[in-house]
Amino acid sequence: MNREVNHRHHHAPPDYNRAFAVGVALNVGFVVVEAYYGFISDSLALITDAGHNLSDVLGLLLAWGAAALARKRPSPRRTYGFSRATIIASLFSGLLLMGAVGAIGWEAVGRLMEPPQPAGKTIMIVAAIGVVINTVTALFFVSGKDHDLNIRGAFLHMAADAVVSLGVVVSGALILFYGMNWIDPVISLVIAAVIFLSTWGLLRDSLNLAVDAVPRSVDPEAVREYLNNLPGVTALHDLHIWPMSTTDTALTAHLVMSPLPEDDKFLNDVAHHLADRFTINHATIQLERQESDVICHQSVHCAD
Repeated sequence: MNREVNHRHHHAPPDYNRAFAVGVALNVGFVVVEAYYGFISDSLALITDAGHNLSDVLGLLLAWGAAALARKRPSPRRTYGFSRATIIASLFSGLLLMGAVGAIGWEAVGRLMEPPQPAGKTIMIVAAIGVVINTVTALFFVSGKDHDLNIRGAFLHMAADAVVSLGVVVSGALILFYGMNWIDPVISLVIAAVIFLSTWGLLRDSLNLAVDAVPRSVDPEAVREYLNNLPGVTALHDLHIWPMSTTDTALTAHLVMSPLPEDDKFLNDVAHHLADRFTINHATIQLERQESDVICHQSVHCAD
């Protein structure tokens, strides 16, 4: 006879609505200003930075929508709610950033062949405003960047923009004081490299979560060892650990025991320990008798 417990709680993520709203408003306004002055000053660095900022606005909107969906309660049809939307949003954020890298690099290489004569002073002033706006927006998300991949994506978008804008300020100074017009596309290539390096980890992690890989914050061998060493457990099989969202992790496992616990204290203790030690908040444990003459068909997958 099997006994099963599903230890689940719906954990609403922190509310970042105000941070997203302010961040989107500031960046939309700055994109318009930066694109205008980029065209009139003939600065590739400003124009590409404006394009990158526009992709970041889209990234913020994606992350905002996903965060809002993740807060919705589960339903009979969607038993996990919309939590997985945060994984999809973080994946698309990474792809948007990579697209920006390609566009910036392509245009910069073309301009290296024929460097324009951009207005250094205009570049410096506009980019300096961008440093302030992007830094302020990034700070809105700094508290959640280590705990939520979706928020990390928003933070990286804004932090990368701050670095990009700082690079453009340097570009403007070199053009204004030293006449180094060729530095404009070179700075753009450096910007593309910075964005690529900051985005690679986000894209890798979000892709892993999208295919139900064990989150990087969870050590599957440590979980297996813990469950195997529980009192009375003689075998463990069908252990699966996967992300429900960018913040919640689920687990299922079959424990063969002799004898079976007399009450649910054992199961409750295991579920609480998995949550406290491994941040696995949705654990489903099935218990099986060692002497049962009904062999679980999934036991052959004990190495999964």
